[in-house]
Amino acid sequence: MNASAPHIEVMRSQLGRARGLGAGHSGVGHWWAERVTAASLLPLSTWFVVQMFRLGGADHAEVVKWGSKPVNATMLIALIITTFYHAQLGLQVIVDDYVHGKAHLPTRLLVKIGTSLLGLLGVIAVIKLFVRGSAAK
Repeated sequence: MNASAPHIEVMRSQLGRARGLGAGHSGVGHWWAERVTAASLLPLSTWFVVQMFRLGGADHAEVVKWGSKPVNATMLIALIITTFYHAQLGLQVIVDDYVHGKAHLPTRLLVKIGTSLLGLLGVIAVIKLFVRGSAAK
């Protein structure tokens, strides 16, 4: 190495040096998805709580009859999908912030697979309730 190598000074502003660094604009879509799912969970959750109070003393047959109505089944499926998608988005932020190194990718995959499977299980339960109630008619 030459000890007298010339020093080249780069004339760039702080903003110029910072461009191209950071999240790569992917965080905005994630942020909006979290807000949209949270906003849609407000009416869906309110609907669900009201329905559960209405079904408070109902027997199994009455709940099956309620669940076999297309509007109720659709609202339940929307609630389940939105809830687990919102959970997946929130857990992904936690994993991105606190899990580093070799464990990051497997943990992210585990979160996606886990929330997807639980959501799918909920949707299948609603479909089964819908089919059972429709067959009883």
